[in-house]
Amino acid sequence: MADPVLSAIDEGVLTLTFNRPDRLNAWTDAMGRRYFDLLAEADRDPAVRVVVVTGAGRGFCAGADFEDLTAVLDGSYRREGEPDRRSVTLPATLGKPVIAAVNGACAGLGMVCALACDLVFTADEAKWTTAFARRGLIAEYGLSWILPRLIGQARAMDLLLSGRTFTGVEAYELGLVSRSVPGESLLAETAAYARELALHSSPTSMAVMKRQVRGDWNRTLEEAEAAAVRLMTESFGRPDVTEGVAAFLERRAPRFPPLPRS
Repeated sequence: MADPVLSAIDEGVLTLTFNRPDRLNAWTDAMGRRYFDLLAEADRDPAVRVVVVTGAGRGFCAGADFEDLTAVLDGSYRREGEPDRRSVTLPATLGKPVIAAVNGACAGLGMVCALACDLVFTADEAKWTTAFARRGLIAEYGLSWILPRLIGQARAMDLLLSGRTFTGVEAYELGLVSRSVPGESLLAETAAYARELALHSSPTSMAVMKRQVRGDWNRTLEEAEAAAVRLMTESFGRPDVTEGVAAFLERRAPRFPPLPRS
C-alpha cells in the first residue's frame, strides 16, 4: 500500500503530503496515525525547523472518508489497533511552526486540519467548505472555537450554518488564511516563506511566541504584558539573543541553535 503521508525535508523545512489523491486525500485512521507520528518526529528532530502540510493531486483533504463514515453508520466499521487519542489540532501544540498549503478541496475535518496550523496559504481556486451542517453533523474538532477567533462570530456562523462552498480567494478576503495565490505557485511560495523562517527566525523564539499567541486568548492585556516581561527576561539568558544581535551587526544570516528537545 502507498504511504498515506509522504515526508521530505529540504533546508530545514519538512513537507508532509497527504497521499490519497484518488480520494482527494480523505481522512482515514491510517492516514491520521501516520500524520501524527510524523508531526511528533518533526517536533523532536533538530534538523526540522518548519513544517509544511499539503495534499497530493487535486485535494488538500476532503474530510473524513465516506466509506469509513458509512461503515460507522451501519455498524460495520472495524478500527485497526487501539484508538489514537491524538487530535487533528496537534499542530497547534508543537513547538515548531506548521504551515498549511491548501492546494485543493478542503472540507470538514480537512478544514480543521488546515486551520489548526499556525499559518495557512491557499490556492486561489481551492474549494473550501465546513460541510458539517449539510451532512447532519456538528462543528467538529474544535472548529466552533477556531473559526470565531479567526474571522468573528457572524462570519463563522455563516460558514458553519450554510456549509456553503467558497474559494481560496474568499478565504483570504474573510481573513481565514494568510495568503491566496494562483495554484501553480502555491507550493513554491509556501516553501520560500518556510525557508525564510528556517533561516532567519530563532526556533526558540518561534516556539515561545506560539505559546504566547495561544495562551493570551484568555488573558487581559495587563496579564499578557506581565507574562511577556518575564519571557523577555528569560530570553536574555539564551544564546539566541547574542547570535541574533551579532548576525544583524555583521550583516549575515543568523546561526540559531535548534529548538531544545522537549
